[in-house]
Amino acid sequence: MTDVMTITPGIATHDDGQERQLKPAIKKGWRKRCPNCGTGKMFQGYLKVHDSCTVCGEELYHHRADDGPAYLTILVVGHLMAPLLHITYVNFVQEPMVLASIFTVGTVAASLYLLPRFKGFMVGFQWAKRMHGFAVKTGTEG
Repeated sequence: MTDVMTITPGIATHDDGQERQLKPAIKKGWRKRCPNCGTGKMFQGYLKVHDSCTVCGEELYHHRADDGPAYLTILVVGHLMAPLLHITYVNFVQEPMVLASIFTVGTVAASLYLLPRFKGFMVGFQWAKRMHGFAVKTGTEG
């Protein structure tokens, strides 16, 4: 058997020996595609990840994105909107209700756009780094 057994405290995983490239996996995840093949859709809804890729069969249910994508979305949208809000208020619109309406719509739109992409990014990262069960090969027990 060519599998290498890696043992860490409390976790035993099998490594198939193939190096997984981080950058392509992250790019595929950002595009909401399977980190393995890049063609299968990662999501079956807005944020619900398929259990496995519909094209190559790679198991995707191992991911543990949790609150990470939401935190990244808040961080990025907040850093984009804060200076834009200031610039817009000083130079263009000084009516508070108009400004609040414009930036509410912009913030919601940016958040809805970025949230699934950050989740795909995190799933791709976890897949490339073999985190949370992505390294375990099923059906290899003797």
